[in-house]
Amino acid sequence: MLLRMAIVDDTVQDAVRLEADLRRCAREPLALSCSHFGSGDALLAALSPGAYDLLFLDICMEGTDGIETARRVRQLDPKCLIVFVSSSGEYVWQSFSVHPFDYLRKPYEPEQIAHVLSEAARALSFAEPEIEIRVARKRVLLPFSQICYATAENHYVSVMTPSGEQRASLTFAELRQALSADPRFLLCNRGILINMDEVLKFEPGRVLMKDGASFPIRQRDKNGLFNTFTQYQFRHMRRER
Repeated sequence: MLLRMAIVDDTVQDAVRLEADLRRCAREPLALSCSHFGSGDALLAALSPGAYDLLFLDICMEGTDGIETARRVRQLDPKCLIVFVSSSGEYVWQSFSVHPFDYLRKPYEPEQIAHVLSEAARALSFAEPEIEIRVARKRVLLPFSQICYATAENHYVSVMTPSGEQRASLTFAELRQALSADPRFLLCNRGILINMDEVLKFEPGRVLMKDGASFPIRQRDKNGLFNTFTQYQFRHMRRER
């Protein structure tokens, strides 16, 4: 399972130490990706829905403080888990209004970090199915929603995620079979599987993804593919009402 984290702290030493502690406490099959931001404003300027699973927010920062930052994060991404980090306990009650996942007091113990990681992984694992892939000889559990698209590449499969490309050691047929029951995924051409939640535009000859990637559509099936896409979008819109 890939856990996408961001650490927001205006003290570089604290942020570096926290990431090091998190990586020491992480146990397979949990894999971590980590971004750093020096302020709440810097995070908010870069944030997009679904970018992170877990945020570690310092409370006392210049500019937008941690609690107000969390409030704005909640508006944009209500599913993101938020852990406040502070040298003081005086903000605990104030933080409840934004429903934090946890509250770490500095200096914290390694056991606290391990507990936060295991609980976060457990909470996120209930959210959706995952596929196990091998990347650079390591086993990774990848949630379906993090698969933007996948393409067959010689002896591996290139899987694009919000964190970047993962070169997975499995066959394209194995990946397609694992995702076959999920209505989000569409085979738009030979060796090209797309997540329809990540489609920006479906054109007569190609499909344009939100990250700018473009893939050709199998021409003999273009009408059926377009109908599948439009029906999926219609069902998706009805669920969100």
